[in-house]
Amino acid sequence: MRLFSSLLLASLSVSTVLAADKPPSCDLNNKCPEDKPCCSQYGQCGTGAYCLGGCDPRSSHSLDSCAPEPICKSKKYTWDNLDNAAKNDKYLGDASKYDWMYSGDPKLEDGNLILTMPPKSGGSLFANNTTFAFILLSDVKDEIDYEFVGSDLTEVQTNYYWQGVLDYNNGGKSKVDGEDTFGDWHTYELDWTPDSVEWKIDGEVKRTLKKSETFNATSNQYQFPQTPSRLQMSLWPAGQASNAKGTIEWAGGEIDWDSEDIQKEGYYFATIGEVTVECYDPPTGANVNGDKSYIYTDSAATNDTVEITDKNTVLSSFGATGTNMTVSSSTSAQSPTSTSTGKSDTVPEVNGGSGNEPGNSNGSGSSGSGSDGGSGGSDGDSDSFSQGGDDSDNNNGDGKNAAASPSERVLKGSFSAVLVAIVVLMTM
Repeated sequence: MRLFSSLLLASLSVSTVLAADKPPSCDLNNKCPEDKPCCSQYGQCGTGAYCLGGCDPRSSHSLDSCAPEPICKSKKYTWDNLDNAAKNDKYLGDASKYDWMYSGDPKLEDGNLILTMPPKSGGSLFANNTTFAFILLSDVKDEIDYEFVGSDLTEVQTNYYWQGVLDYNNGGKSKVDGEDTFGDWHTYELDWTPDSVEWKIDGEVKRTLKKSETFNATSNQYQFPQTPSRLQMSLWPAGQASNAKGTIEWAGGEIDWDSEDIQKEGYYFATIGEVTVECYDPPTGANVNGDKSYIYTDSAATNDTVEITDKNTVLSSFGATGTNMTVSSSTSAQSPTSTSTGKSDTVPEVNGGSGNEPGNSNGSGSSGSGSDGGSGGSDGDSDSFSQGGDDSDNNNGDGKNAAASPSERVLKGSFSAVLVAIVVLMTM
């Protein structure tokens, strides 16, 4: 796997869309129609941005409906300006021009990136109570997380998912030294190889997951994250009253929109100092036929079905798709606007989490569904979700719980499969 050079930065803003304007939903059992062929991260069909990062080829009209994803590039990211970031209604897949895609209202202060969440907003997603998250997320919903819940500033939660299967036994928690995760800077590191994942804080390994520990005898396969992934950083209102009861309980209760932080700053926020990505070479046996992009060659969506190609990653307009990347905006009549139905068909809504957050029944695991609920592989009741163990005492990945996050300083990661390593600096 690898980290896209266009590590997605996406800030979220809450939008109200009439049900009649919403695009068709999609999941593994309900593929997108031919005229809106791309299934987004949150299980809705469209063209344009729906076909970029987060487009799930398994639930799209065809595997090639999604545009090829940019190959990983080793790079250190700092925040003198946002010239290398494009808003989600402008980005069309050109990773040579933009490293990040975002939505919402990110800010810069003293060389740091500030993800903001004003009252009643959806927070910030840069890919892209309150919750902050650093996650590695693939188009087929393999996921590796650092997550911080605003109601607990002494611990960080770690988690992983395979193809969106919601198994809350995959999560754990680790103590973070210092005053708290909001007031202090810390380095958060993910080292992801084909055989293991290590979560490190300030250079100390807090948790190790071995691929050998994830073998499922029933399905005869390893349920280990293994496909090309992007880095997504988000600050989102997990405790918003409209969320599932289990999600709100996990976040520590409903959000206080009249807190000291809101009164002083006007928003909740997370601060990122820098991000470093270190890309591993493709593993032995990888299907390498180029050096520009990743595509899937089979709906099994495992690392051996990923091909590295020279295929183009850039769409010509928001009406374009992976199967017709040169549709002009005048021909397609698809240009994103803040009020038209066309926007919901070409730029997907950004909801905050990855879709796999605790208490959420909208997972899309191998036997589950997308936006309409039902997760394959999870017996968890959203009303009875419980937090898990301490990673420091359980480095073999047997901790209990899923996660979301509010403060971090540096994250380093390495992807497996067609692979990457990444590093991010941040604080909340």
